[in-house]
This record gives sequence, C-alpha cells and structure tokens, in this order.
Amino acid sequence: MTTIAIVGAGPGLGAAVARRFGREGHDVALVARDRARLDALAAELAGEGVRARGFTADVRDPKTLAVALDAAASALGPVEVLQYSPLPPPDFMRPVLETGPEDLLGPVEFSVYGPVTAVRHVLPGMRALGRGTVLFVNGGTAAVPQPDRAGTSIAFAAESAYGRLLHDTLAADGIHVAQLVVPGAIIPGHPRKDPAVLADTLWNLHRERHGFRRYADDLGA
Repeated sequence: MTTIAIVGAGPGLGAAVARRFGREGHDVALVARDRARLDALAAELAGEGVRARGFTADVRDPKTLAVALDAAASALGPVEVLQYSPLPPPDFMRPVLETGPEDLLGPVEFSVYGPVTAVRHVLPGMRALGRGTVLFVNGGTAAVPQPDRAGTSIAFAAESAYGRLLHDTLAADGIHVAQLVVPGAIIPGHPRKDPAVLADTLWNLHRERHGFRRYADDLGA
C-alpha cells in the first residue's frame, strides 16, 4: 500500500483518520508543528498496528512543509492520499469591520499558500502512481461566510475555489479532489461529527471518488 499524509494531524480528527486509513493498510505521515505530540501520536498508533511517523512543519512556511512531505515520501513511500486539515487559530476569526489587510495574511498563508504548496509537492508522485486523492477539511465558513469570522470566511472561500479547480482539472489524471465541510465543532460522541465518523466519511470520499463537496452535518448545526 501507499501513504496518507495528514497535514494538521492531531489527537482528534487526524488520529481518527490515521487509524481508519491505517486499518486499510496505508502508512501514515503525520505532519504538524509539535514534535513531541507527533512522536506520542505515532507511538500510540504503532501500538495499534498502524505504521506512522511524524514530520514537523508549519503550514505557513512553505519550505518546512515541502521538506516534511519529501521526508514522508522517502521514509514511508509515495503519498497517494493528502489530507489538508490544520485547525485555524482563533485570531483568524475577527469581525469583518475589525479585519484589516494585515489580519488576512495569516489566514491566506494558512488556507491558500499551505494547500497549494502541499498539493504541488505531492502531485508528481500521484501522477507517477497513476492515482491519488486530495482531501480538504474545512469549517462551515467555507460554505457560508460569517461576519464575525472574516479571516476564515475569506481564506476558506479561496481554499474551496482552489480545491474545486483541482477537482475539475485532475479528474482525467485519476486524481480525485474532495472537500468535507464540518459545520461547528468536531464533537466526540456526536452521530455525525465524532472524529471516527468523520474519518469514515473521508475514507468513503477517497474510495467513492465522485463529487467535490460533502457536508458532515447541517450548516446550522
């Protein structure tokens, strides 16, 4: 099997996706900023029979992200599945009338420069494999902008547009691009937004390979 690279891996959704894809035989590259947390998660997954390794990167620093993805492919094998799902920090969510140009730099680096860097870096390997999947995970402001969350509303809209363009352009190459919109918080025990349930949804997006956007729950939830 091949590798899934989870950019923004953490103990919630990232860990659940690692388990779900690992159960299907994929190796797992965990990409995030905190080395200690990555090592702890990789060790936990190894105890469950999932081959996983951590690779440090800051999605706002394209060089570190490129290095991490190169290292992942070298250590674990070609990246067939890329999941881009880092959690945006609270300071990206200012009211629109309190948001100036300088306040949009972080969200754009996070939700545009980061995914563009990641996709362009793994795309040659996917083309060599003859298949691949790119999964974007975003909050509800990707679909319905909120005036009190201007940064993510603007940047997620751009990320969504990029993903849709990729979906339309790469289908002929056997590369499927999809977006999962998760309104509100990811909630353990929730029938639709529990991490394991979302991981199943992402697995199905990878396997079914049709359509671009799916909603984890009603937008008002």
